[in-house]
Amino acid sequence: MAAVTAQPEGLRGVHLVLYDGVCGLCNAICQFILARDRRGVFAFASLQSATGRAWLERFNRNVDALDTFYLVKNYLTSPDILEKSHAALAVAGDLGAPWSWTTIFRVVPHSVRDALYDFVARHRYQWFGRYETCLIPTPEQRARFLDV
Repeated sequence: MAAVTAQPEGLRGVHLVLYDGVCGLCNAICQFILARDRRGVFAFASLQSATGRAWLERFNRNVDALDTFYLVKNYLTSPDILEKSHAALAVAGDLGAPWSWTTIFRVVPHSVRDALYDFVARHRYQWFGRYETCLIPTPEQRARFLDV
């Protein structure tokens, strides 16, 4: 099992969002979360980073598959990993109203939600673009990113 990077001084966040750092959609989603996470619940790491790869290894996920959005719940105390639509709905639930209202979609079968997720994931670079490198957070956001 790979070592997981310790929490930097002053970092806020209870849950860790693991995202594709070169994906235009994924970066837009991170910006969306940052703008609405007033309580500082979420920290971030790209899947391409050493931190992201270590968490994927810890939970026996493929470190080379960058098409999945993950949420490591309670990453500092008792980590558990959610992926795809489960992760997205968990994030929305922690953002508060009106975003938490989307958790009503939990009544849709997991297989249906993830089929839609996989469809978007297959086309995300085509629809939303791809960067050559992971985007660098602003100085105000930097403390929320574990591996910059």
